[in-house]
Amino acid sequence: MGKNLPADGMIFLNNLVDKVPNISVITKIEVLGFNAPVEHYQLLINFMNDAKVFDLTNNIVDASIEIRKNNKTKLPDAIIAATAIVYNLVLISHNVSDFKNIADLKVIDAHKLQKSLTQQ
Repeated sequence: MGKNLPADGMIFLNNLVDKVPNISVITKIEVLGFNAPVEHYQLLINFMNDAKVFDLTNNIVDASIEIRKNNKTKLPDAIIAATAIVYNLVLISHNVSDFKNIADLKVIDAHKLQKSLTQQ
């Protein structure tokens, strides 16, 4: 499967565009840590400036510890998952396999959405 987002996934994400995105501070570090071309990097910075970035809190740290104890999860993924759980958010990721066994975590892969889900 290519990296291009299918039409149903684009519809889903376009419906979210006008809303303030919620992201973990780890996501911000990961996204801005890539060596993107200057014109793309500025778009990423603008996205981050518009986003609500959740910093590490004691609740997120505690939830991350529990996730790591109960799953074979990399630390950044555990923090991202814990952030979603603590704030009762749905995690949108194409990399669902890293999050599949984490209890209480809701994950959506925009690459695999069906039309019926995008019209809700």
